[in-house]
Amino acid sequence: MSRKMNSRIFTLILALLVGAVLPSCGLLGKKGSASEKDNRRGEVTGVPKRVIWQQNLPSDMVPIKAGTFWMGQSDEDIAFTQSALNKQITISEFYMDKYEVSNNKYRQFVEAVRLGEYSYTTPSTLKDPPTFNLDEVLPDSTVWNTSFTFHYGDPLMEFYFDHPAFDNYPVVGVSWEQAHMYCEWRTYHLNANDKSDFDYPEFRLPTEAEWEYAAKGGKEVAKYPWGGPYLKNKRGCLMANFKPGRGNYIDDGFAYTAPVDVFAPNGFGLYNMSGNVAEWVLDAYSPVGGALTWDLDPKYDNPNEKRKVVRGGSWKDIAHYLETSTRTYEFQDVKTAHIGFRTTMTYLGRSGSMNVNNNRRRKK
Repeated sequence: MSRKMNSRIFTLILALLVGAVLPSCGLLGKKGSASEKDNRRGEVTGVPKRVIWQQNLPSDMVPIKAGTFWMGQSDEDIAFTQSALNKQITISEFYMDKYEVSNNKYRQFVEAVRLGEYSYTTPSTLKDPPTFNLDEVLPDSTVWNTSFTFHYGDPLMEFYFDHPAFDNYPVVGVSWEQAHMYCEWRTYHLNANDKSDFDYPEFRLPTEAEWEYAAKGGKEVAKYPWGGPYLKNKRGCLMANFKPGRGNYIDDGFAYTAPVDVFAPNGFGLYNMSGNVAEWVLDAYSPVGGALTWDLDPKYDNPNEKRKVVRGGSWKDIAHYLETSTRTYEFQDVKTAHIGFRTTMTYLGRSGSMNVNNNRRRKK
């Protein structure tokens, strides 16, 4: 055997030994076990026979891994609001809806309330089941007329929520409060039907910081979810559903909303983070919210503030509102024809260990 080959073998063995001894960028942990025998000897090993629980990915959600990014204005501030100043923050892992909540998914919630199926006999370890009445959860179809002055919205008012032609379009006419009701119902719908010993975390609206981090698609700085700075791709096609110019709503292919799965997804696999419908987020609105919150998983929570942050821009907005850093707000009880939402779920686990398995946990 040649000296050169011996050298290569030695290098390979050394690399394997070093890799086995030194963990890369992490903590070397010992898997704990709770032994009844050791417990009887007076040792502390933890409660034995604990259930091994795995948080799997709910349907139509994507995993958003933890990361650090620059939150705030990445380009011009044409309104000179100075309400989205740059700040570096860190976001923990979470799951997020791939799509905006559609009419048909929201209709499942409405039908559950109509039939009284929102309250389950299976007890939950989180809190009591939610109780809603039909009138408080129904979307307001009149927004297609009332949101705009002298506008012929009668066809959409009649058909948009109920007709199958619009099943895959984003639900509108829902307030921030109704979005929370949907999240409560979806939490119990999953936990009551998934026969495990422990509940999933609750579905909820994303925080403003989570929303912007997700919208940037893995980029530290991104003017739009696709990066930027242009609104068209190489083929000259618009990248989102918005208002390209004065009186021009149709150049992107849709005069009003579009199906929730059109246009290309961003780097995280999320659709329509800009345009289509603007989206409610969890935070109360403050012009200086970024200065008030922490730089790790920030959330501005003020129960006395009825204004809630809205992100992403919509089918009726100009391009400025499509920017990932542009902030605006609406009152929490207001319903419009251009605001919808998507849900998120906190991931329970160590950073970097996110499980993206789509299969349900094994039933007992």
